[in-house]
Amino acid sequence: MAKLTKKAKVLATAVDREKLHGVDEAIALAKANATSKFDETIEVAVNLGVDPRHADQMVRGVVTLPKGTGKTVRVGVFARGPKAEEAKAAGADVVGAEDLLELVQGGTIEFERCIATPDMMGLVGRLGKVLGPKGLMPNPKLGTVTMNVAEAVKAAKGGQIEYRVEKAGIIHSGIGKASFPAEDLRANFDALLDALVKAKPSGAKGKYVKKIAVSSTMGAGIKVDTAEVAA
Repeated sequence: MAKLTKKAKVLATAVDREKLHGVDEAIALAKANATSKFDETIEVAVNLGVDPRHADQMVRGVVTLPKGTGKTVRVGVFARGPKAEEAKAAGADVVGAEDLLELVQGGTIEFERCIATPDMMGLVGRLGKVLGPKGLMPNPKLGTVTMNVAEAVKAAKGGQIEYRVEKAGIIHSGIGKASFPAEDLRANFDALLDALVKAKPSGAKGKYVKKIAVSSTMGAGIKVDTAEVAA
């Protein structure tokens, strides 16, 4: 078994892993434990009472964090003509059609969010094996297949994040940086949880939000009292 570093030992004892905390207290602890030299991300893990192996229990969507993510998101857009110019004017980092297809097929993916106009999906569909595993495939349900590319680009750069439940029924998401004021992180936390509750699938039975934990990138997980969140 690998030995814990001095810092890891400190972090391991900084939080009572069994105690349930209020949201504000959990955020404050996560900020206090973010002692790395870089600006750590404050992350939320939510264990939902769903089985994503069943199509009617999949939880996936987008939400705009009101205080932003603290990250600079690179956006790629598949579009032609006026829509391509519209995307560029809105701040898209990479815009193209066949030329962008060739770049991606060659292994050059210079974006974290991908948007496409509907007429481009025949082209983009050929990239399913490349973009799909990376979670970058445009999807009309997520607003990334749209004729309103300018709005989609601005949303992606303005704090919109995508969430998707994993096999174990857990959703992981960043809600901002440790340098954010605590009240901004709380606003983003509330926006995320509100979106998850609204996205509750009809097939979900029993308790929906089972567990919540907050942490910094390098910090220990801090359990949140779900009763407070439900209230």
